Amino acid sequence: MKVLFIGGTGIISEAASKMAVEHGMDLYLLNRGNSNDFAPAEAKLIQADIRDKISSDKALGKHKFDVVVDWVAFEPGHVKNDIDLFKDRTEHYIFISSASAYQKPVSNYVITESTPLKNPYWKYSRDKIACEELLMREYRNSDFPVTIIRPSLTYGLKMIPAALNSWDKPWSIADRMRRGQQIIVHGDGTSLWTMTHNKDFAKGLIGLFYNKHSIGHAFHITSDEVLNWNQIYESIGFALGCEPNVIHIPSDFIAHHSSDAKGSLIGDKAASMVFDNSKIKRFVPNFEANIPFFTGIKDTVKSFEAHPKMCAIDKEWNNLMDDIITRYKRAFL
Repeated sequence: MKVLFIGGTGIISEAASKMAVEHGMDLYLLNRGNSNDFAPAEAKLIQADIRDKISSDKALGKHKFDVVVDWVAFEPGHVKNDIDLFKDRTEHYIFISSASAYQKPVSNYVITESTPLKNPYWKYSRDKIACEELLMREYRNSDFPVTIIRPSLTYGLKMIPAALNSWDKPWSIADRMRRGQQIIVHGDGTSLWTMTHNKDFAKGLIGLFYNKHSIGHAFHITSDEVLNWNQIYESIGFALGCEPNVIHIPSDFIAHHSSDAKGSLIGDKAASMVFDNSKIKRFVPNFEANIPFFTGIKDTVKSFEAHPKMCAIDKEWNNLMDDIITRYKRAFL
């Protein structure tokens, strides 16, 4: 099977790239070649900027693929370019959307693929919804062979997952924990969440490569393990060898003082989200997420410690956390 990943070295995709090679797939990665440290050696690089349709078309040449997965499309214009590039180059196009697209505030904390898509709090999610709508119109009108995947918070060797952390320098929260600084946990920490290891996610995704009946469908692929946020932060602390110094702060207060938190917190992680994975299990019968967060996060910490360059600290994010904590204490404590 000849497979193209657009991206393929990110937080979620690096595990899928390795698993594709392990399954004997002929894997190609289309990216700019700037961050391929986590790419499998067997993968072939097509060096191009997917945002430049003309140069990408030239780089792709006469290649055709059984499956194309775009990990880095975020806006309708991105998938419109993909449709133009791959309508005659693939039999199966997979768009990586986001579970944050599901209805907020939630009407039912158990999420299925039939849960409405609506997120008034986060532009990122609304853009993903718009991408999905464009692709499904193309499927209905011209048989473009799309499958939609909605990951929730998925982690691996390159991400320490938390409701509040630096996206660019995720070791920041680990450093803060080890130094005993206060860690903000939104609300009272008892809302429910699902953490998914990228190796588990990869099982479901790659299983769909073999099932063309998935075309025209949307799936989420997550763990069945349900944790509250207090448990999540305790697990991170245990992996780091320390006990988190937690302060609980209401989500609305956090969002008022952090523009990013309105989307990623109010529009996503502040809500209880439990996923019914019955659909992916019907289409990929051997799919099972079996890496508990308590175990997976230990491997994540070891990976960061083995790559010192990944352990950079985001001073601006640290300052923002300190500022929110100070404002909260002045107002309420």
